Amino acid sequence: MTKAKDKIIAKIKQQKQNPNLRLKIKERTEYFTNLLFYTLFDMDTEVETNIDLLEKTFEELIDLACWETDKPCSKIWQSYLEKLPHILQKLNKDAEAFMKSDPAANSIEEVYLAYPGFYAIAIYRLSHELLTFGMPLVPRLMTEYSHRLTGTDINPGAEIGESFFIDHATGIVIGETAIIKDNVKIYQGVTLGGLYVDRKLRNVKRHPTVENNVTIYANATILGGATVIGKNSTVGGNAWITSSVPANSIISNTSEIKIKKVV
Repeated sequence: MTKAKDKIIAKIKQQKQNPNLRLKIKERTEYFTNLLFYTLFDMDTEVETNIDLLEKTFEELIDLACWETDKPCSKIWQSYLEKLPHILQKLNKDAEAFMKSDPAANSIEEVYLAYPGFYAIAIYRLSHELLTFGMPLVPRLMTEYSHRLTGTDINPGAEIGESFFIDHATGIVIGETAIIKDNVKIYQGVTLGGLYVDRKLRNVKRHPTVENNVTIYANATILGGATVIGKNSTVGGNAWITSSVPANSIISNTSEIKIKKVV
C-alpha cells in the first residue's frame, strides 16, 4: 500500500508544473475584497485601521501574484489608495441610481446591504481601477468572488460610466471590452458578449458599446464589438441584437404569444 501511495504522490507532483499557482492568492484576494468593502461602507469600521490592514494584505498579494519581475508592483498600492475616494464617490452615485430606479428599495442602507447588483458594481469598480495599474490576476479574482456571491459576471476590463443600475443581478454577463456609458439600467439575464470566441481576438474590442440613458430588459443578448446601442434607447426582454441600433430606438422581441381560455 505504501509503494502504491508513493507512486500516486510522485505522479501528482510530476503534473504540478506551474510554480506560480497558489490557491492562497485566491483566499487573500477575497479577504482583501472584504476589507475594501468594509473600509468604504461600514460606519463601525475605523478607516485608518483598515487602510493599514489593506496595505499589509496588498503586500502579501504582491509577493504571491506579482511574479513578472519587470513590473514594479510594489509601487501600485499608493496610487490605488489615492483612487479610493473617487471610487467611493462613483459608488454613492450608483446607490442613488438604485433608489431612483427601483420602487422596491425602502432605504439607501438597503441598497448598500442587500442588493447583489450594487455589490457587483462595487467590486467591479474597485477591481477595474486596480487593473489599470497592470496587475491583472487580483482584479479578476475580485470580480470572480463577486460573481460567485451575486450571479453577476462583470469583467474588470469593462468600462462603465456613472449612475449604473443593475436590477436583480442574477445571470448578467458583461464582457472584458464592453463599454457602458452613463445612466444605464440593466435587468437580470442580460449578456453583453462577443459574437464568437477565438484566442486571436485577444486585445480586440469584441463586446458592445451601450450609450447614455439606455435601458436593457431581462434576458436580452447584445453581441459584437462593433455593435452600439444608441443613447436613450430601450431594449426589450429576450431581444437578440448583433448590429448597431440608432439613438432613441425601442427594440422588442416580436414573438407572438397566444393565450387560449379553456372553459
